[in-house]
Amino acid sequence: MSGSGYDAVVDVDDEGDLGHTDLQEDLEFHNSNFSETTPALRKGGPGGASSSTGGLPLPVTASSGAGPGAASVGGKRFLWSISYYAQFFDVDTSSVLARCWAALYPRANFLDVLDGNPDLYGPFWIATTVVLFLFLGGTISGYLASIGGPPFAYDFKLLSGAAGLIYGYTFVIPVVLYLALRYFGSESANLLECWALYGYANLIWIPVALISWSPLTILNWLFVGIGFGVSVAFLLRNLYPVLNATDRQTSKVLLVLVLALHFGLAIAIKVLFFAHGSPARPDDGGDSGAGDGSG
Repeated sequence: MSGSGYDAVVDVDDEGDLGHTDLQEDLEFHNSNFSETTPALRKGGPGGASSSTGGLPLPVTASSGAGPGAASVGGKRFLWSISYYAQFFDVDTSSVLARCWAALYPRANFLDVLDGNPDLYGPFWIATTVVLFLFLGGTISGYLASIGGPPFAYDFKLLSGAAGLIYGYTFVIPVVLYLALRYFGSESANLLECWALYGYANLIWIPVALISWSPLTILNWLFVGIGFGVSVAFLLRNLYPVLNATDRQTSKVLLVLVLALHFGLAIAIKVLFFAHGSPARPDDGGDSGAGDGSG
């Protein structure tokens, strides 16, 4: 009986219903061919390999991995290919604006706002905008400080200095932090999320750079202090759960390090770009035409 079965044939009367059925008189039994016709279908069913004539093909995700560098429908993403880096910029304008708003007015953990899709598009353009506005604000501040003195000369070293400071801080410090977290055993550390946190934290420096060119030093210190407070609160709030994954002593050291580095950034912005006699500007009597007298 193994591998065989029976088909039951039932006679239906003229009225269309079964009526009285006698199992011995009204039922006919024939050898079933079920075992001969189904193997091809079984191969394409759940748990089996897909056949050429039946069944559904495997989903795309079954043959492709997850994460950067995994195989995709068109092939693998290699580190030197454009498609590898394009995935880090796969975000639309509305998502970037929502993340910018969440950075300025944090109501939830920013990692929840990222929703597993951190990007480099926002951090890159925010950092670039901060660089340009620091150069613009620093130039205006220098011009106001030179009124009544020798003719003012633009100093494009401010632009290169702003680029080195902001890009270096935004993209190098997260790498150092990520390596430290991995070294001390934090499994939840993610480099792309660190870049996103530091990149969106820079957003507050855009309005600060727009208003900190005032010749009133106390106002400049106030504006830079507000920028520091908003950005460091954003960083500490979102980095604390990640830092806390290490041991207690290590997490304290890393928190102090994050705070100290961000304080250093704020001081550098104030001294280099919004202070009369900034070290980033040519010295008096130098090539820029700055005179000996006023500052």
